[in-house]
Amino acid sequence: MAYNQYFENAIKAARGKSIATTVIDQILLEVAKATVEQTDYLLQENKKDLERMDPADPKYDRLTLTADRIKAIAADMENVAGLTNPLGAVLSDKKLPNGLQIKKVRVPLGVVGVIYEARPNVTFDVFSLCFKTGNISVLKGGSDADFSNRATMKVIHQVLIANNIDVNVTILLPVEREATEALLHAVGYVDVLIPRGSQGLINYVRDNSKVPVIETGAGIVHTYFDETGDLEKATAIIDNAKTRRVSVCNALDCFIINSKRLGDLLHIVEPLGQKHVILYADKAAYDVLEGFYPIEFLHEAQPEHFGTEFLAMKMAVKTVDNLEEALDHIAINSSNHSEAIISEDDLNIETFLNRVDAAAVYVNASTAFTDGAQFGLGAEIGISTQKLHARGPMGLEELTSYKWIVKGNGQVRKG
Repeated sequence: MAYNQYFENAIKAARGKSIATTVIDQILLEVAKATVEQTDYLLQENKKDLERMDPADPKYDRLTLTADRIKAIAADMENVAGLTNPLGAVLSDKKLPNGLQIKKVRVPLGVVGVIYEARPNVTFDVFSLCFKTGNISVLKGGSDADFSNRATMKVIHQVLIANNIDVNVTILLPVEREATEALLHAVGYVDVLIPRGSQGLINYVRDNSKVPVIETGAGIVHTYFDETGDLEKATAIIDNAKTRRVSVCNALDCFIINSKRLGDLLHIVEPLGQKHVILYADKAAYDVLEGFYPIEFLHEAQPEHFGTEFLAMKMAVKTVDNLEEALDHIAINSSNHSEAIISEDDLNIETFLNRVDAAAVYVNASTAFTDGAQFGLGAEIGISTQKLHARGPMGLEELTSYKWIVKGNGQVRKG
């Protein structure tokens, strides 16, 4: 099948009869149930992908499905089913002096294209969020996860067919690179394109797409421990933000510590040493840690270690003398994803919140919470680091646009 045929099928599905919200929610629940019921099949196909990837590859963890992860994916779909559908919501309603009644109403974006790497959960997330909001999803997964993605789509399509729903409401393109190029140039077919993956993938899509792009950028994440920060809070937060799951975009990459608190550094990173986290420490931090932190996991930081998304058991440590230096370091090295401060000083907290330019800014909490499900969105189609249309975790509302509905009674414009 020529690639345009896939896109034409998507357009035809988009123009089809709208599906009642109650039916949509019921189908999502059925897909969630079928997903759990077919756990063995999904794991079997996922294993084929895993066997082709080096376990040391940072993408390996993201590619891996387990029974518990499949249950969590199903639970996210159930959560999406339980959320209020934003379609048709009236954003504004006013009557002009000339008698025209003008409403601003939420509508679907249309046909949403998603290009993603070794993340089989994305297939489920994109389907559930797009289906709920009346969008058609055209997915292009990477070769690393092709068995997993096709198995996922098979489960979804089985439920759609059983409910007499056009399977073209969600399409998985062939794995070859030519399909990516076709999607990048699908002007007139695809309304918006969302890349999910490495910074390299995101840059490539942004630089080569003729379709409008919403960037879901890489996460170069910092946490600043200021001179008033609570030591026990910091120890728990840094451990969680760094080691909970290192391959995700909200994982901590650089710990910034106020020089007045260097005496607490060893206590804060002790749990990291037990988990074999490699630290790239600047000179002040290195001098404190040398002889105490496991030597095989301690290195002197080089310039390239700052502004790096590690996606591994690695973290940079930067020493600053004050909040201004911390803000400068973040401004230079951040990817505008998630940034945090650990502090008990109200002025420093407000300054940090007001001046840090990021999609999510935290106070005394782990950046691991930057996630659609954690934010109460049910799931996410990605975490936008740009400022146009959507920012941060993108859930149901972020997959809508709006249109103006104007009702009159014979009015004509004069002049």
